Amino acid sequence: MTKIKAACVQMRSGVDVAPNIAAASALIREAAGQGAKFIATPEMTNLLDIRPGMARPKIVAEADDASLAAFRPLAAELGVTLLIGSLAVTLPDEDRFANRSFLIGPDGGVIARYDKIHMFDVEVGDGQNYRESRAYRPGEAAVLAKAPFGQVGMTICYDLRFPHLYRGLAQAGADVLTIPAAFTRVTGEAHWHVLVRARAIETGCFVIAPAQGGRHEDGRETFGHSLIVSPWGEVIVEAEGAEHGIVLAELDLGEVAKARGRIPSLGNDKDIVVTRMGD
Repeated sequence: MTKIKAACVQMRSGVDVAPNIAAASALIREAAGQGAKFIATPEMTNLLDIRPGMARPKIVAEADDASLAAFRPLAAELGVTLLIGSLAVTLPDEDRFANRSFLIGPDGGVIARYDKIHMFDVEVGDGQNYRESRAYRPGEAAVLAKAPFGQVGMTICYDLRFPHLYRGLAQAGADVLTIPAAFTRVTGEAHWHVLVRARAIETGCFVIAPAQGGRHEDGRETFGHSLIVSPWGEVIVEAEGAEHGIVLAELDLGEVAKARGRIPSLGNDKDIVVTRMGD
């Protein structure tokens, strides 16, 4: 398969799981109804609640998660490959959770799982301090997944700021990179577009970046502007502002080889030795 219609779902997850499942499911159905065969949702599709202690009682093990139990049969019903950007799930023998992305095949089976590696521990100047590592355990491995249409490199949100992760995925064979996100409004306005485009340019991959957008029930504000970017770094389609909805684009995976042929940087790596001078 060289061409596939892809869609980003942009939503505004709240503090209760059931309404988030319903909202995401409706947008997934809408995207499939418009011909999308690969549909991606944002980071924390099932729950966004940064209020101290409020999210913990609502997060369960993957096997018991109502959202995954809803999305797997939905993918099978619609015959689509579905990236659930991430879900919060509990871990055995661990007080912290996993921020886990799921790639689900058209048969409803889970093709791959990826636990977010880089934790968002920052102060961004919007009145909020974010310490993701307090509640979430970092993942330990990058994941390249074989989807029906090609190889998918799975990442999540803050991973976007670590280009070596994307380079490694591209050198391992990724055609498409997924970056589901819940970027803050402050950091999104400053860096979202340039970072997403840079990862595409550096790797010669398509980038699918579905995002959370707007003012959430827990008080945070996310940037939105879900993007699908070409291997040449061009924005193919972008969601308007922070409003919920879908954006779609047809991907010609033949463009991956063309972009890499024009700029073959993935094969031009050199070992770098830093010489300190003037100390």
